[in-house]
Amino acid sequence: MKKVRYGLIGIGAQGGAYAGFLTGKGGFPGMPSPDCPPHCELGALCDIDPAKEKMCKEKYPEVPFFKDWKDMVNSGLVDAVITTVPHYLHTEIAIYCLEHGMNVLVEKPAGVYSKEVRLMNECAAKHPDVAFGIMFNQRTNKLYQKIKEIVASGELGEIRRSNWIINSWWRPDSYYRQSDWRATWGGEGGGVLVNQAPHQLDLWQWICGVPNKVYAKCLYGCHRDIIVENDVTVITEYPNGATGSFITCTHDPNGTDRLEIDLDNGKIVVDGSKTATVYRLKKSEDELNATMSMMELARITSGNSAGGEGLYTVETFENTDGWGVQHTTVMENFALHILENKPLLAPGSDGINGVNLANAILLSSWLGKEVELPVDEDLYLEELNKKIAEEGKFPTR
Repeated sequence: MKKVRYGLIGIGAQGGAYAGFLTGKGGFPGMPSPDCPPHCELGALCDIDPAKEKMCKEKYPEVPFFKDWKDMVNSGLVDAVITTVPHYLHTEIAIYCLEHGMNVLVEKPAGVYSKEVRLMNECAAKHPDVAFGIMFNQRTNKLYQKIKEIVASGELGEIRRSNWIINSWWRPDSYYRQSDWRATWGGEGGGVLVNQAPHQLDLWQWICGVPNKVYAKCLYGCHRDIIVENDVTVITEYPNGATGSFITCTHDPNGTDRLEIDLDNGKIVVDGSKTATVYRLKKSEDELNATMSMMELARITSGNSAGGEGLYTVETFENTDGWGVQHTTVMENFALHILENKPLLAPGSDGINGVNLANAILLSSWLGKEVELPVDEDLYLEELNKKIAEEGKFPTR
């Protein structure tokens, strides 16, 4: 069986987990590790930290180790690389790989600001023979795949509004002190929007479409000793007149993960990214609005009613995939794309949509007004560089 040899650039928490997945030696401590994908194997490791080098040579003595990622890319020992490095490096590494014929699977987010992500996408378009993907592992969640299929089919009509509360990212100050680059404008490029929530931003636009207007209120260092955003409330508008809201934070230890999508002919509710309930109206809301009498309304909404009995049908389904299974599914899909030209679950070019949305959210908060999408790339970078300069820890971009 042919296999794709993956090279991992950056052996921190994420890269270390991927090394475990690709060798069957475990992922994150205390979490079940999935089997190594059948068409994948670990080809090489790379990190600039001497402590990581020592750990890798002890744990994976048979795997070549590199201190320079360009040396690994050009070594002939790997067929594809994964960029498990700080966010600003994703696009730099990806562009080099694309230009040197190396298949590249970019970690989320695709980048920090849309201007550099657009340049990466333009480079990929010039090298269509090189595989280019992004680690949007949540797209492998069969629950969200089915929801996207239902929405895209049009059976429930157009979306009227959507809202996602995703506060299940509780992080104490000790988390932010793990690395100097965390929770900084110059090192990470932001907070919850570029670290914890990119998967949900991607799924939201993947399912519900890209908004054309955004208004946001962000709190910076809310209940935490950091200067980047960690409490975000967003209102969006779409070309068809639909609206949306997105709420996320990292200071809620109880956490909430709930997505609701209201459509012409029903509603979809997802709890905990595990259980979905689809309510299909027997008559469209427009027809109900035009024909329902107050007597019928009273019967349906009374305490003696079964809550909508006769008004809609209910379908419930669940996702049972484990956490690591989703990541290895993306790796296997990427490998099969290289070996057999199988369609990508998450093409790398899709990464710009979430980055554009995150940039628009921050820009709206900084300017205190509604902004349009696609975001003004130069204005966003100008404002980001002001934040980096004020921070005084990293060079501007």
